[in-house]
Amino acid sequence: MEVKTDVVQVKDQQWKEFTLINDNQMAVSILNFGGIITKILAPDRDGKLENVVIGFENYEDYLDNPGFFGALIGRVAGRIEKAQFEVDGKTFTLPKNEGEHHLHGGEPGFHKSIWKVVPFENNDEVGLTLTLKSEDGENGYPGNLWMTVTYTLNNDNAFTITYEGVVDHKTILTSTNHSYFNLSGNLKSDIQNHEITLDSSQFVELDEELIPTGNILEVDNTVYDFRNGRLMKDGVTSDYKQNLVANHGYDHYFIFDHSKQESAVVHEKESGRQLTVITDQPGVVMYTSNNLPEGLGLRERESVQYLGLCLETQGSPASVHHEGFPSIWLDKDEKYFAKTSFIFDIID
Repeated sequence: MEVKTDVVQVKDQQWKEFTLINDNQMAVSILNFGGIITKILAPDRDGKLENVVIGFENYEDYLDNPGFFGALIGRVAGRIEKAQFEVDGKTFTLPKNEGEHHLHGGEPGFHKSIWKVVPFENNDEVGLTLTLKSEDGENGYPGNLWMTVTYTLNNDNAFTITYEGVVDHKTILTSTNHSYFNLSGNLKSDIQNHEITLDSSQFVELDEELIPTGNILEVDNTVYDFRNGRLMKDGVTSDYKQNLVANHGYDHYFIFDHSKQESAVVHEKESGRQLTVITDQPGVVMYTSNNLPEGLGLRERESVQYLGLCLETQGSPASVHHEGFPSIWLDKDEKYFAKTSFIFDIID
């Protein structure tokens, strides 16, 4: 097992890219800019290592990165309605970066910050510890926030992300990673034939601007029922209103039942690859790249709709304005902790 380090020159900035490699030669490459996962090499049923996430060919494109490819997201992942919230009667206003709303922490946010990175290696795993201080008032959020994100890779092909934080003022916080998975390998095909299983019997209803309405819907008798496995393309061909709202796909928060150890499982039969997600988080935003801009220069090809699957494990930003949703509130000096593992296997 080892950690390799490369220097990447991007305009007037010098970034570092760290590659975690286990004894199976599975490899995960991560930038100190945005904590961005640029590629994950995982084996198919024949042992062939191929990239299973979307990443840019030219690193300079991460400066813009409209799809948030591979990035750490924060302070709050997702959309905050009307770009404001109240803490103890005081209104805090955030940048409106998606219409009238606030998306993924604003700019620069976690995804465009330079993180301090310390690699580590031991007998069981290799990894990186990333740290960042988000100043009081940054993008309108109250409180100084100290964040630590740890990436680890072990010899069971489990890639784990742990998030820890503490703030000196009551605030809101839910962080995630915005990788787009494609288990076909090197983006050979889109994700419509990926079979997805979710341990979830409820999801959050969205309005036409993709903002939660405050309603939690049951998945029964809908194409949102992934409890026994379902092809992603069912949502593309569906005329169910929530699929139409999301531009013929999914961009919804699913609340986990936590009735199983595995919160999500994704299988791609042509390659044999299977991705299992185990998390302590209350839910996941499953985004099927319905609105992915076309023509972006990716590592293997130009981008097209439905090219990647995001599984953004997190709390629900809807809890800021509605009761009954998984909370993202964090009290002063309270410790924030979240952990998600992505485990890569072969299933014939």
